[in-house]
Amino acid sequence: MVNISEVTAAPSPDLLTPDNCAVLFVDHQPQMFFGTGSGDRTAIINSTVGLAKSAKAFDVPVVLSTVAAETFSGPLMPQLADVFPDQKIIDRTTMNAWEDLAFVEAVKATGRKKLVLAGLWTEVCVVLPALSAIAQGYEVYVVTDASGGVSPQAHEHAVQRMIQAGAVPVTWVQVLLELQRDWARTETYAAVGDVVKEHGGTYGLGMVYAQAVIGAHAAG
Repeated sequence: MVNISEVTAAPSPDLLTPDNCAVLFVDHQPQMFFGTGSGDRTAIINSTVGLAKSAKAFDVPVVLSTVAAETFSGPLMPQLADVFPDQKIIDRTTMNAWEDLAFVEAVKATGRKKLVLAGLWTEVCVVLPALSAIAQGYEVYVVTDASGGVSPQAHEHAVQRMIQAGAVPVTWVQVLLELQRDWARTETYAAVGDVVKEHGGTYGLGMVYAQAVIGAHAAG
C-alpha cells in the first residue's frame, strides 16, 4: 500500500546504472552463429555491437569470453572485439562460463552485483551461467536480442527458465536508455545518440530527422 508521505522523485534500486552493473558477452563466435536459428543473425550481431557500444559509452565494466576458440568455435566476432581492442578475451573449455575460474574472477573483479548477460546459445551458454550467478546472489539481466538459440523454441524456453529463476529479460536499447535515463545528462548525450543512430534502426533514423529538423540537441 502506498504511503503518500513517503513518495519521492527517486529511481528504483532495480534500475541499471553505470555504477551498479557489468556486461558479460559469452561466445559470440562464428561457429555459434552458424547454429543459431532463433532469429535473424544479422540482427543479433547488430544488437550485440549496440550493447557493447552502450557499455563503452558509460564506462561500464565488460567481460568478454569465448569457448574453444582455437579448436572449434573460432574467434570472438571482430565487430565486438573492435569495440574493446585492449580487452582480454577469456577462452574456456566449459560450456558453463560460471565453472571457469578466470571468468568468475573477472566478474568478481568488476565489483558489480547486477550482471547484464548476452551470448550464444541462449539455452546453453547463457542459461547455465545465468542460473549459476543467480544461485550465488547476483542479479542477472538477460539481453534477449543480443542472444540466440538453435531454434525459436530453444531460445524462448531458455529465457522462460531464466525468468523463473529470477532473471530479468531486457533488450539492448532498453539497457542503453536505462543507463542514460535523463537527456539532461550531457556528458553521455552525444555518445548515446551516436550508438542509436548507428545501431538503432528506424529509431536512429528518427533521431537523425529530429536533429535535422528540430535542432542538434533534440532529445532521443
